[in-house]
Formats: sequence, C-alpha cells, structure tokens
Amino acid sequence: MKFSAQLDVNMVAVEATDEVSLLLDLQSPAAATDEDRASATLQVVLDRSGSMSGGPLQGAIEALCGLVARLDERDNFGVVVFDDAAQVVVPAGLLTNKERVLHQLQQIVPGGMTDLSGGYLRGLQELKRAAAGGGGTLMLISDGHANAGVTDPMHLEKIAAQASGDRIVTTTLGYGLGYDESALSALARGGSGNHHFAEDPDRAGAAIATEAGELLAKSVQAASLLITMEPSVSLLKLYNDLPSTQLGDGKVMVEIGDFYSSERRKLLVRLAVPAMAGLGLAQIASLELRYVELPGLVEQVVTLPVQVNVVPGDEAAGRVADPTVQTEVLFQEAQQAKKEASEALERGDRTTAATLLTGAEDFLGLAMQAAPAEMQSDIAKESFDVGSMKDRASWDDVSRLSKDTRASFHERNRKRGRD
Repeated sequence: MKFSAQLDVNMVAVEATDEVSLLLDLQSPAAATDEDRASATLQVVLDRSGSMSGGPLQGAIEALCGLVARLDERDNFGVVVFDDAAQVVVPAGLLTNKERVLHQLQQIVPGGMTDLSGGYLRGLQELKRAAAGGGGTLMLISDGHANAGVTDPMHLEKIAAQASGDRIVTTTLGYGLGYDESALSALARGGSGNHHFAEDPDRAGAAIATEAGELLAKSVQAASLLITMEPSVSLLKLYNDLPSTQLGDGKVMVEIGDFYSSERRKLLVRLAVPAMAGLGLAQIASLELRYVELPGLVEQVVTLPVQVNVVPGDEAAGRVADPTVQTEVLFQEAQQAKKEASEALERGDRTTAATLLTGAEDFLGLAMQAAPAEMQSDIAKESFDVGSMKDRASWDDVSRLSKDTRASFHERNRKRGRD
C-alpha cells in the first residue's frame, strides 16, 4: 500500500507545549484480474419481519438474485433470514448451483418480530464455517428496530468488532424509514464495513450492487494502524469514527478494515506535543500499518516516523499551517456536527439539528477559504449538501433526514477519501 503522513505544522517552539494535526493518506494496490482474484465469501442476513412484507422484501430478494449472478462457483454465498427467530435459507458454501440458490431466495416469505442479533449471530456462524478462517463480508439488511434479543447498539458494536478480529467485515443496509440507524451504524462501525440507507427498492438494489462490486475488487483485508507515541506525547483526538483501542505505553490501535482495488482513504489525528529542550529534529510518534494483501493472503507491514523540527520561539511564531491538513481538520469538524445533528433528529429535535448543521456550514466556509484549488470542488459539494440538510430540518420527515445525515457522515468521515 501507499502510505504517507503530513503535519499541519512541522516545527514547534523550543521549551513550549504545542499541538499538531497529522493527516494520513493510504491507497491500496490494484486488485488482481478477475481470473486471478481470491475467492470471495459473502453472507447475507435478511430481515423478513412483518414490516418487510410486500415491496421491501421482494425488492431485496430481486437485488440479491442480481448479486448471485455476479458471483461464480469459486465464491462462498449464504443467506440467513430472521424475524423472531433465525433460519438458514441458503447454507453458506461454494456457489456451484445458482439455479437452486435463486429458487431458495424466491421462497422467502415475511414473518413476525425483529430479533436482529439472533439473525446476525447465526449469519456469523455460517460465514465462519464456510470461510474456514479466510474472512469475508456479512451484509445485514433490515427495515426495523431490534425488539428481541440483543438490542443495545454498543453491545452489537462489540459483537461486530470481535468478528472483525477474524477478518469478517460487517456492512449494514437500512431499508425504509423505520429502521434503527444507531444500531445499524454501530454494527458497521464495529465491523469496519459500510452503512447504507435505502428508502426504496431501487436504492437498496444499488447499495447491494455496490457491495458486490467492492467485494469482488477487494485487494486488502484487515488493515490496522498502530500509533506509538514518544513519552509525554498524547493522542488528543482521532477525527475518524473508527474502532480504536488504547494498548498502554503510548500505543493506540486503529482498525481501518478492508480496501477495494486502488481505494484511497484519509485518517486525521491530533497530537499533544510536550515542551522539548533540544533544538533540531525530534520524533514524536511512529506509525505501523499492517494489512493482508490479496489474493496471496500475505501479511504486509509499513512503518513511518513522525518528526517535528524544534526551533527558537521567534522562528516558530512565523510558521504557516499546511492548507491541505488545515482544510481536512475543518472538514472533519463539520462531519462531527453533522453526526450530532443526526442524533438530534433521531430524538425529534429539529431546532438543535438546524443549529448544528449551521455550525457545520460555518466550518465548511472556513475550509473553503483555506482549501488549495484541488480540494475546493469537494468542499463546495459538501457545503451544498449540508446546506440542503439544514433547510430540510424545518420541514422534512425527521426519520428520513436523520438517516440521510448518518449515512453521509459514515461516507465522509469513516470512509473519508474513497472515490
């Protein structure tokens, strides 16, 4: 993988505490040709509760049939459905008989309650059995609130994070306006996957097709970043809402997840730098990127040092922040405001949401002033989208807007930088 790091300021004043922002840029290698690609494993967990009856369930089934058409006999595929109980409809395994699988999908009918955790756990069992340690993707599709089994979003996130340790990515698709965006977003966060919102069958089909495309073009699995800080340096903030673990001794592990072919991602962190007495270059942290490259399943490690130049105070006073990093900081502050607005809308609080989205607009306005020419179109588009969300806060369905803002936050924060 290509891996680079850039500071907003690369010099600090001698004997003065300071803070620096560090922008990381990652790009995965191109995937192998279709003939040489690794086999893929996809486990679908489909909500068939009563609220899915009619168009939603039929639309999901049709989209899954289209997905089956894109896979081939080297790929593992399985389907678990759930209402108040989980049921294996397509046992996970090699896709050697597509006609039979298509027939099994067409036999799915709506049922009763929504035991999301039961369906998810049964899907994980199936995926692990078929993948035999090779990892894979679990895609959970639901239109409702979990009302049986495990319902707490934090607990669901922990389950997904444990599965991520076995190279299992959890992606979620929220269907319609009735699903619990907090629960589905938490599963995707813990599982290092994507979170999609689809209000109708067409958008659901597009999201499922996107997941299939990413699965078949995957070139990297289980990417993680170990940040090791020098004594007295501390991590103030990880701007990207990714699973992270404090390991002690100044070490923080960040789970990044899988990459598709030539995919680019950006991560942003802020570090507190202690007062340093000596002039010259000083290392404040080291970065270790670890990942599994496909199709050979070879683990790779890339390391980078992070250094600052310690200079006299009058020299540091004249420093100018790097516009690319400065712009990214402002952009991510806007994303945080967007997430908080989504949470306010989920509570039905339009006023607070509008205020937060106004704040996000302000951050983006400052970002536009700082942005280098190549970043301005991206900032302008985001500013337009946030302005539209702010306007909608006064009249649109709060559930729809909450889901839109949450999905947008996921794309622009957790998966920042991807095409």
